Amino acid sequence: MSSALNDFMQEVKAKTAGEAEFHQAVEEVVETLMPVVEKQPEYRKARILERMVEPERTITFRVPWVADNGDVRVNRGYRIEFNSAIGPYKGGLRFHPSVTLSILKFLGFEQIFKNALTTLPMGGGKGGSDFDPKFKSKNEIMRFCQSFMNELYRHIGPNTDVPAGDIGVGGQEIGFMFGQYKKLKNSFDGVLTGKGISWGGSLIRPEATGFGVVYFAAEMLATRGQTLEGKTVAVSGFGNVAWGATIKATELGGKVVTLSGPDGYIYDPDGISGDKIDYMLELRASNQDIVEPYAERFGVEFYANKRPWEVKCDVALPCATQNELHAEDARTLLESGCLCLSEGANMPTTPEAAKLLIDSSILYGPAKAANAGGVSVSGLEMSQNSLRMSWSREEVDAHLHRIMKNIHQSCLDAANKYGMEGSYVAGANIAGFTKVADAMLAQGIV
Repeated sequence: MSSALNDFMQEVKAKTAGEAEFHQAVEEVVETLMPVVEKQPEYRKARILERMVEPERTITFRVPWVADNGDVRVNRGYRIEFNSAIGPYKGGLRFHPSVTLSILKFLGFEQIFKNALTTLPMGGGKGGSDFDPKFKSKNEIMRFCQSFMNELYRHIGPNTDVPAGDIGVGGQEIGFMFGQYKKLKNSFDGVLTGKGISWGGSLIRPEATGFGVVYFAAEMLATRGQTLEGKTVAVSGFGNVAWGATIKATELGGKVVTLSGPDGYIYDPDGISGDKIDYMLELRASNQDIVEPYAERFGVEFYANKRPWEVKCDVALPCATQNELHAEDARTLLESGCLCLSEGANMPTTPEAAKLLIDSSILYGPAKAANAGGVSVSGLEMSQNSLRMSWSREEVDAHLHRIMKNIHQSCLDAANKYGMEGSYVAGANIAGFTKVADAMLAQGIV
């Protein structure tokens, strides 16, 4: 670690003690940005990095709600409005017991760069609650969502902050929150994305992150004259991202052979396609958060309490959660000849695993670039809401494909400009940073 980076990180850690996930995200980004900042005196003078790691606004609030048995429960709600230099704050809401300020700050910080890469006018934000929707009734989830929105509505709006869904927040939860927002504001605004198709949503939004991950992988493979056709693909997770990635990888000729959950992973050597992909929706809807039923239904192997990275594959798509792919997993993938890894989840590789991948010859697409498909289609939903119109599935998919191609090229161009040829990690960080930094400079010290 350079002295400049070490000094910067010491200052960040002193101000944000105990926020390990946030520190990890900041260090990974700033490490690649230091050479850029050192070459741009105006960035140093305006303390762009110091301003960028500090959220513009951090909102914390209580969320009381009533369980079906009449008990009053209390959860904590958050909205981190990180950076609005290029547009309204944009980022998902996560409902999960693991939600903390540190996790939301890491996600919001990453969102700044990811949104900038899309070229759409969206700033960075993130939010959520430590509420666990698992095993809650529909009425309990509705009451929680309404209570959550009773506070959040004061801070959001179509030109201010436009949240979306994330882990634990799907179409049902977005619907409950949008209904409460509309009642409180007496206005039908494009204030949340991930809405139902009949009331302002966009086609392919649930699949979009997974589609984008595969499109990015295809662009990386193309730099070496290859395609997904005939490639064996390992996918982790079984939620929206994994589902979309499985659909698109199969469409492009790949064979997806794994899915995973907290209970372990399944290996399907014949490939996950057709009704097997449809069954992923049933798995998710069961609210059990396990994949073993897939193995039982289709007669394939299930490996309890293990991760799928031991399976030989050409393309790896980690689509489950943060820090799911460890250093030993990275070594296994590299030793088995994996050609390409495209991150579907947010920060799914540990720092040690990421270093191994960066130092190798594998094509490595970092999350802020590779999984930008979800927020890209959220941005397209915002555009459709503003225009009061709806685009076809083919139109949205074409827009998404174009955006992912542009993100890939932006990463390559930025890395090349600063002498880091071929590094998608550096390219993504630099391309996203310089767009936001230049906007901040143009707007003064605010």
